[in-house]
Amino acid sequence: MVKVKEAYICNACGAQSAQWKGQCPACKEWNSLGVATVKANPKSNKSTPLSKNIPIILQDVNTENHHAFGSGLDALDRILGKGFVPGAAILVGGEPGIGKSTLLLQLAGAVASGKHIKGSKVSYENKKHLVLYASGEESLHQIKTRGERLGVLHENLLALATTRVQDLIEIVEKDTPDLLIVDSIQTLGSDFADGLPGNVGQVKACATELVDACKKNDCTLVLVGHVTKEGDLAGPRLLEHLVDTVISLEGDRRQVFRILRVLKNRFGPNQELLVFQMRQHGLEVVEDPSTFFLGARDPSLSGTAVVMAVDGQRTFAVEIQALVSKTYLAIPRRTGLGFDVNRLHLLLAVLEKRLRLNFGQVDIYAKVGGGMRLQEPGLDLALVAAVLSSFYDIPLPERASFWGEVDLNGQVRPVAAHDIRFKQAKRLGYKPIFCPDDESGNECIKTVVDLQSKLFRRT
Repeated sequence: MVKVKEAYICNACGAQSAQWKGQCPACKEWNSLGVATVKANPKSNKSTPLSKNIPIILQDVNTENHHAFGSGLDALDRILGKGFVPGAAILVGGEPGIGKSTLLLQLAGAVASGKHIKGSKVSYENKKHLVLYASGEESLHQIKTRGERLGVLHENLLALATTRVQDLIEIVEKDTPDLLIVDSIQTLGSDFADGLPGNVGQVKACATELVDACKKNDCTLVLVGHVTKEGDLAGPRLLEHLVDTVISLEGDRRQVFRILRVLKNRFGPNQELLVFQMRQHGLEVVEDPSTFFLGARDPSLSGTAVVMAVDGQRTFAVEIQALVSKTYLAIPRRTGLGFDVNRLHLLLAVLEKRLRLNFGQVDIYAKVGGGMRLQEPGLDLALVAAVLSSFYDIPLPERASFWGEVDLNGQVRPVAAHDIRFKQAKRLGYKPIFCPDDESGNECIKTVVDLQSKLFRRT
């Protein structure tokens, strides 16, 4: 059966509109649009000229004018590989209120004005680009107010508030901006797809049409995507396959830091990340985040240990905190924040078995300092050291650092990126270093028994 839909047709000139308007957009006649039922036209399949569709020799493709341009942030250009590549599609995801729109409006202003932002320092480039910031969530007044606060307004920065993807495609084909930012893809609707904006069909249609138009016109496309309750990108999986780069902006809205993580990248390395901190005038890059998550740490207290954690290609010195206290409950409490709590249960069972400790009469709480979340196995040794330090109420060495995986037999196994961790620990002045490798002259820890003996002089 042929699908039908409602449309508004002008009684004077016959022009068709998807929604009612007081004035006909074609003939400018007032109150002439009336509702009518029309057949839903499928997406046009106009074929391009044969000369553009025939295959050519790959090495003969002209790439002289196909050069990437900077995003306005040195650090972002580095993790993207080449900055903004003409015709590339980038998908940015993150929780509501995490700072996606703020960061993208900052980048839009930097690209439009030719300003090169590096941390809090600003230098100027000669090259300016035309940027279109399209939003289906905010009005133009809201976008301008936020742009004034961020100080990014410029004559090359255009703004459009719309929920029709055809409006964007028309501008891309007519004005050909260098950068198009769409906030967000779930708010757009296509005339060639059924359903409300945000459903699977609409997201597929809008994303496909935008990517196709931007690639034909060498326009860099940045799409903002919503996330689910679990933190995954909402919508069809096709959306991630369709784009060239997938970026996730993570963090706790109650913390000042944000982590921008690259999950997929056709033009550079994967699993790279940047650390931002939220300021009054937007997000600023943390140039050296190695000790950013330590904060005002007091090493003279028991129950704290520093782990050299690796996330992506970066090494961070992160504090692991533990508290062991007497319980008044029938079942002792075990709580872990910032890591998988099952890891805590496993390590406590290993300590009870191999060190003959009794944790049945104590509550044990553990967390990752600074609000960061760690999933890597290298934090096992630091977590064990922090728990033992609190259990015996003995502080660990002031500049000690730990990393290593603890297995079910109590052995400490090597973890990936050992050389990177060791170099970072040496650069930051940490000594002694406790890890399961003694080739560099550090404290070799092979079992949890060795750790207990070297730290607390107990066997």
